[in-house]
Amino acid sequence: MLLKLRSIALSYVNGCMLLVMLCLGSQNLNVREELNLGFATTAPLPSGFLIGISTVLGVLSGGSATVLLLPEDPS
Repeated sequence: MLLKLRSIALSYVNGCMLLVMLCLGSQNLNVREELNLGFATTAPLPSGFLIGISTVLGVLSGGSATVLLLPEDPS
């Protein structure tokens, strides 16, 4: 159980660090796109930020899935 808790914490910390670096790096981009969600549109965001957000979400979901697939400790 401790291994799973440590792994999920590490995954979320890594995802948060990636998100912080992404937000700091995409502040001065001039080309901004809007996403059409079907029922609304988002605020104009840089395209690199949109790609980065999908990468961060992939890191978080992949880390969570890996933790769920880890075998249980015998103790």
